[in-house]
Amino acid sequence: MARSPPLPVSLPLPGRAMPPARPRPRAGLPRPRPRASRRGLASGRLWSYWRWRCWAGISAWDRGGIASLWLRLARAWPRPRPRPRPRPRPRPRPRPRPRPLPGPAEDTGGAAAPAASAAACPARAPPLGSAAAGPEPPLSRCRERTPGDGRPGALEGRSGAVAGPGPSADSRVPPAGKAQQGLKEQYRLGSLLGRGGFGSVFAATRLSDGAPVAIKRVPRERVRHWGEMPDGTSAPLEIVLLAKVSTGFPGVVQLLEWLELPNDVLMVLERPERCQDLQHFIRARGFLPEEVARELFRQVLEAVRHCTSCGVLHRDIKPENILVDLATGQAKLIDFGCGTYLQDTAYTHFAGTRSYSPPEWTHFGWYYGRPATIWSLGILLHQMVCGEHPFRRGQNISWDHQLSLPQGLSQECQDLIRRCLSMLDLERPSLEELLCHPWMQDIHLP
Repeated sequence: MARSPPLPVSLPLPGRAMPPARPRPRAGLPRPRPRASRRGLASGRLWSYWRWRCWAGISAWDRGGIASLWLRLARAWPRPRPRPRPRPRPRPRPRPRPRPLPGPAEDTGGAAAPAASAAACPARAPPLGSAAAGPEPPLSRCRERTPGDGRPGALEGRSGAVAGPGPSADSRVPPAGKAQQGLKEQYRLGSLLGRGGFGSVFAATRLSDGAPVAIKRVPRERVRHWGEMPDGTSAPLEIVLLAKVSTGFPGVVQLLEWLELPNDVLMVLERPERCQDLQHFIRARGFLPEEVARELFRQVLEAVRHCTSCGVLHRDIKPENILVDLATGQAKLIDFGCGTYLQDTAYTHFAGTRSYSPPEWTHFGWYYGRPATIWSLGILLHQMVCGEHPFRRGQNISWDHQLSLPQGLSQECQDLIRRCLSMLDLERPSLEELLCHPWMQDIHLP
């Protein structure tokens, strides 16, 4: 029996729809690739995205960041130049105000000009009572709160006479113009003696008797502390302290008169005719023999003891602030610009010269008035007999510091200097113990 031929593939099967036949490619043409699925397309795009992110991260890490690249491009891009503005017309300068005293311009601070003997060179005479030996500029801290520290209002002009040697000016001086005119009628102004951080000092002559005086001018804006005089008048603290210690004692410069103007405060001080500060007195001789140093040092001790008995602390004892009368050999303590009232409690603000500050202030930031004074007196005595400061400039003194003294000094003098320069303030002697020391009595130790 013959078999039937097979059904063609193209015939549809019953019950199922057949897809359309694909067209066959022509000969010689490449066969097209199958279309990618949606998942494959998404994964391809993600791979490109992450590849770009990795490249951007590596570039940013290598070159310092895209922000820095933009910043470099912004800096490299030329900026437009601003148009020049028209210059304003110059204003006419105001006329200078008249000064209360003729002379050099007011000092703006700094070290004092060098001084010499008033008789030999008047232009370089020692600054009597000036702030030339005032505090050095990184440590000038006159900020202690004292009684009567409030500053009074602006005054038209005020004058006060202080008891002292010789006649003084009338205390009833009306306002500034007449007060200044009356001052010029009583004194003839001379050369500049010294200049410091608080003011200037001029040589002058009192016309009534021809006595030499010194006139210290302090700008009113630089007066930091005010006090009260015995009559209730407000005055700068320096004048109040001078009025307490200079009456009737020859070891302190005498305050003859003071005058307050709208912009300045003037002090009339005594001035020996032939004088020289101790700093130049030592430099002219290299160093002082122990006999000369003993006599001058005794006078300084008496002056300091007188000030402490009056409740006044000088705080700036050094050779520049000691005046020597060349005719009589009298030593006078000057310049109370850094002074304050003496107290038993510790001071937490320093005023004076940095190289004379005690070690307790340098290391701890406090000091007591009496031991700090003894420390400065020890440096002063060392400068007298050795001709130089015992510590180098800017040297930090350690607690185990050993002071070296020349062999030519007597054992008594060396002992006195070492006791004054004790590192512990409790081990330093008092003023009475210094006056009773064998070297001060010229007694040889065994």
